[in-house]
Formats: sequence, structure tokens, C-alpha cells
Amino acid sequence: MITGKNCIGGKFKATGTLEFRTIDPKKNQHNPTVFIEATKEEVNSAGELAWEAFKTYRRIPGIQRAKFLNSIADEIMALGPELLNMYMLESGLPEGRAVGERGRTIFQLRSFAELVSNDDWRGNTFDAAQPDRKPLPKDDLRKTMIPLGPVAVFGASNFPLAYSTAGGDTASALAAGCPVIVKSHPMHAGTNELVASAIVKAVEKTGMPKGVFSSINGSVQVGIDLVNHQKIKAVGFTGSIGGGRALFDLAAKREEPIPVFAEMGSINPVIMTPNAISKRGSELAKTYAGSITLGTGQFCTNPGLLLTVKGESTAAFVQELAKETIAIVPQTMLHPNIKKGYESKGGDVTSQDGVEVVGKYKGDLDANEAASVIATVSGEAFLKNPKMHQEVFGPFSIVVQCKDEMELIQIIDGLEGQLTGTLIAEKNDDLNLVGIVDSLQNRVGRIIYNGVPTGVEVCPAMQHGGPYPASTDSRFTAVGTHSIKRWVRPISYQSFPMGLLPDHLKK
Repeated sequence: MITGKNCIGGKFKATGTLEFRTIDPKKNQHNPTVFIEATKEEVNSAGELAWEAFKTYRRIPGIQRAKFLNSIADEIMALGPELLNMYMLESGLPEGRAVGERGRTIFQLRSFAELVSNDDWRGNTFDAAQPDRKPLPKDDLRKTMIPLGPVAVFGASNFPLAYSTAGGDTASALAAGCPVIVKSHPMHAGTNELVASAIVKAVEKTGMPKGVFSSINGSVQVGIDLVNHQKIKAVGFTGSIGGGRALFDLAAKREEPIPVFAEMGSINPVIMTPNAISKRGSELAKTYAGSITLGTGQFCTNPGLLLTVKGESTAAFVQELAKETIAIVPQTMLHPNIKKGYESKGGDVTSQDGVEVVGKYKGDLDANEAASVIATVSGEAFLKNPKMHQEVFGPFSIVVQCKDEMELIQIIDGLEGQLTGTLIAEKNDDLNLVGIVDSLQNRVGRIIYNGVPTGVEVCPAMQHGGPYPASTDSRFTAVGTHSIKRWVRPISYQSFPMGLLPDHLKK
């Protein structure tokens, strides 16, 4: 049963007076449960409990933390249809997506459990002493990774499970030895509470310290109070550029600045060679229509920008892409505000000089369904107008028809940082792509060859991040087991007696 309360160190409480409800975007009406925003006192309590828990939790062996993570996965699965139904009620997403995202969440938890079952992930480094070295002796040095401290995680609007309460940020932080306080996304507060209840059960079953996990509800002010709490040592965020930048600035202004690992906006440029379009334009149109509209375009890796060289084959491809895209049945967006944002930003781009709307869904739409849009513009016009470079969060893409490869590279060089860049080419194009690849790798975190950017594999080799504003620190990934590196820092022990060293540094 959903209570609408905040989970403070394992206990569900609600002492505040500010209330809100989630929305069923399919019915365009509020859901019945009333949720209570956390008070500043409750935020402070969660922070202090997390800090006390950290003193113990950071010393718990990885094999025990692995049992904790696996127990969370078990308890989430035990929620059964109740969790799936709440997910669909609050997001408007279909059951298949709910099942798939739950599966990804479970996989992430179990992956981090396997990772920390031994200490290899720490990358321990040993430099033996050389007491007889001339002219100066060398001391024994041993370096390892230790957790930063309590982490604040902000739930994502577009992934109610995999990027939220028990998602990748939480799983990796708990694996590293950091307690977590989740700020639930207001659109998915019910889904959050169910998952929080599963984590609480796992805490109890595995004997983890009280305060290792808390979850709070609320508005912007609650998030500000959380980031300002002096016992919070890092922040994980997935969302808009505005939201991520605000948290980044807030954290930098603290008396003790802390890192904010924010994964933010991206238009994910796709470069298509004329040769590829000429040989398989119809196939590409169908493939990319599916990618552009997947999940109603509400993915951070949605291909919002297609770059190619102008020509007869390109003109035909643009028309076919528009036809294939608007033929796909519209889907519900996550929230009325997200639909408003989609229409506003999409309208802002298509109203710019030189932009032509080639295709827009014209049929009837339910309240929060999105009309897909394909637009096109010349490379010259795109270069002159940064308003065309902004992300339109939804089933929208703009095809830029460049006069030549030099103009195309100039556009890539002028883009903001991106999560992904994609190359669509034929084998005999490879020698001509060196300049494009060189430009792309300076602007993106992941380059895809002859594929689509949508679909982010959870594995060690995945890089989900990129130059700002794709993320606030392009050296780290938000997906895959290497994301644990966000929540640790290196420390060296010099000339230490064996009895005082951590167990994983004794050899």
C-alpha cells in the first residue's frame, strides 16, 4: 500500500504540510494518493542518519554489500504486478517497457553485486619499498579507492526505475560503500515508494546500518536542502540541462564544494554519407523513424539531428523519413508539462528562418500524445542559428543538408558536447571519414557505426557521458560498472604497518 510518506532511514514519515499528487498521463488526471513533501528537518535527519551509517557501511566487506544489492533485486521482483501497474499509471508507458526497465534495473543491481564481490574494481596499486636505493631510499606505497560519503540521487523523469530509486546511480553508490538519499521525481512518487520499500526490506534482511538508504519527496526546495546538507558528499542527476546546471552551481557554492555527476541534454548527431543514403535510403528511413519515435522520443540518446550532404538521394530520403515517421502511431508522453515543453521547443526550432517541416502527424491525438515531426534545413542556415541546435525532448528530428563535407565538419565542430554521435556509411566510405571521426570524438562520449544511438548497453565498455552539457564531467560514465568510479577517491598509504592497512591492501 502506498502511504505518500517519506522514507527516513527505513521509517516512513510525513510531518510536513505541503502536498502533491502524481498524474496519469493517459487519462490526463491526478492519481488518488496524496504525497507529503519532506520538511527541512526530515532532510536533515536523513543526512545525519546517512553520515552515521557511512561510518559503518564503508567498512562492510564487498561480499556483504553484494548480498545487500542482490537482496534489493529480489525484493523488487517480489513486488510483482503492483510495481508494474504503478509504473504504467504514473508514466503512461506500456507494460512491455515497464517489464524491460525492471529487468534492466535488476541486471544493474546484480552486475554491481558481482563487481564488488572481490576488490579488483578498486585498482589497487603496490610499489614495494627499496630501502637500499641510492641516493634516497624508497618507501612502501599502496594506493586504493575509498568511498566519498553519502550520495544524493535525483530520480529521472524518463526512467522511473532504471535511473531512479534503485537505478544505476543508487546501485553504483551503494556498491562503492556510500549511503544514498534519493530525491524522488514528483511524476513517479508512487513507483519510488514501492521501490524504496523493497530497499528497506533488503536493509533489514542483510543487516545493513540504519540510514544507509532514505527517500524523500518534494519540489525544487527539497532538492536544494538536500544538496546543501553538509554531510552529502556527491550528487547524481539525470535530466535537463537547466536542472543539472542548477545543481552543479549549487554544489560549487557550498563551503565544501562537492562533485555533481549530471547526465543532461543531447541531440546525438547522426552523420549519413551520400553513398549510404543512395544504396539503402529506404532501409535507413524506416530504421531511423523507429529510433526517433522510440519511447515517444523521450530518451537522452534520441537522434534529434541528422547531418548529410545535399543531393537528389538526400531529398528523397528526407521525404521517406518523414513518411515513415508520421506513419507510426502516436504515444503518450510522460506528463502534460513534458508535452508542453515538446511543443514549445519544437515550435521554436521550426519557426526559425530556413526550416521546413517535411512531415508532422496530422491525425487525432489524445490529451498527452505527441505528434512526431521531421524538419529540414540547409547547412548554412543551421550554422548561423544556434536556436536550431537545442534539444527537443520528444519524437522530433531535423535533417541538415550540407553543401559539402567541409560544411558538415564545421557543423560538428560547432556543436555543444553530446552523449553520442553516429556514422552511417558504406565500406568504401571509410577512408573519407577520418576528418569526421576526428571531429566527432572531440564532441561526443560514444560513437556508433551503422547503428542507432537509442539503446544503451549496460556493460564495462559503455561510455554514457560526454563533453558539457551532455554531462558535467566527461571522464565518467553514468551507465555500466565503471560508473562506480564517480563515488570513490584515491588514497595512498605510505610506510604503513601491515596491521593498520585495509585488508585489500595487505599482501
